[in-house]
Amino acid sequence: MGFVSFFGRVLFASVFLLSAYQEFIEFGVNGGPAAKALKPKFNLFMKHAASHIGIAVPHVEMRHVIASTIFLKGFGGLLFIFSSSFGAYLLLVYLAFITPIVYDFYNYDIEKTEFVQLFSKFNQNLALFGALLFFLGMKNSIPKRQKKKVTKTKTN
Repeated sequence: MGFVSFFGRVLFASVFLLSAYQEFIEFGVNGGPAAKALKPKFNLFMKHAASHIGIAVPHVEMRHVIASTIFLKGFGGLLFIFSSSFGAYLLLVYLAFITPIVYDFYNYDIEKTEFVQLFSKFNQNLALFGALLFFLGMKNSIPKRQKKKVTKTKTN
C-alpha cells in the first residue's frame, strides 16, 4: 500500500513539477511567455480588487510573480512527493492565488466558448484544490504513533 500511495503522489505532483520545469526553461529576462499570458489577466484582477478594496494596490513585476509560482509549484511538488504537509500547503497557496486570475470565466458571457473552456479549467483546478485538502485531512486524521512504555513487573 505504501508504494501505491507514493506512486499516486508522484503522479499528482508531476502536474505541478512539469509545468514548473517548463516555465523555468522559458523564463528568460522578462518572465517568458507565461508572463505575457498572465499580465493582462493579472492587471485586470488587480484593478478589480483595488476598486472593491478601496486602496491602491502596489505595482508588482510580472517576472517576480512567475518566479514565485515556479517556486511554489516546484518546491511544493517535491515536498508533496515525500508526503509533506508543508508541500501540500505550498500547492494550496499556488492554486488559491493563480486559479481565479488565470481562469477568469466570470469576465465572459455564458454563451461564449471562452466561458465554457475557462469554467472547465477552473473546475479542474478546484478539484486539485479539493484533493490537496483531502490529503491534508487524511494526513491529520491518522493518529501519531506513541512510544509505548514498557514496565517491568516484579515477581516474588
